[in-house]
Amino acid sequence: MTKKIYLAGPEVFLPNAREMLDLKAALAREAGFIPLSPGDLQIPPADTKIQHGCNINDVDEQMMLEADAVIANLTPFRGIAADTGTSYELGFMCALGKPVFAYTNVADSHFSRITAYYGGVASQDETGRFRGPDGFSIENFDMADNLMLHGGILRRGGVVIVGQASEDELYTDVEAFKRCLAVAAEKLLHSPYTDRKNVAETLA
Repeated sequence: MTKKIYLAGPEVFLPNAREMLDLKAALAREAGFIPLSPGDLQIPPADTKIQHGCNINDVDEQMMLEADAVIANLTPFRGIAADTGTSYELGFMCALGKPVFAYTNVADSHFSRITAYYGGVASQDETGRFRGPDGFSIENFDMADNLMLHGGILRRGGVVIVGQASEDELYTDVEAFKRCLAVAAEKLLHSPYTDRKNVAETLA
């Protein structure tokens, strides 16, 4: 049976949002999935901005409940980490026990990006933990993003595909997305998927 896959990411914020949403949906169909995308929402009318936001949240969650799996775009957005809405959606799907997959177009690790945020200034304390000049500790797990995101995916048998797009194509390059789609299709459409198995399968 064809599976529905939720496409999470910051694409809805892009200047060419419709183009990118349509492209990724088309690629998901080519891979054998039925894509569910936040950009395809039919939002009920609301009297206030807050209620409008709540309506979007409700429709998004209904789509995720309908989906069989998620592919999340963890390319850092407006900062050193993944888009916050995408992180929520990934956690939502993890909590539902559904298959989770992700990709990023930035090859630098989460640790490297945090260190760069501090201008390259980081030191180790007496326990060996890295800290920024403000004293805050820095995650150092060779992961693409916060350990709750990357670790949660791997612990459920998913993958995090790490690409390396040019700066001007961070949100338009689809090579890592296509690789992630191929892995998801192999696991979900062509072979039995074992949920929550311990797999550390990060492809570079």
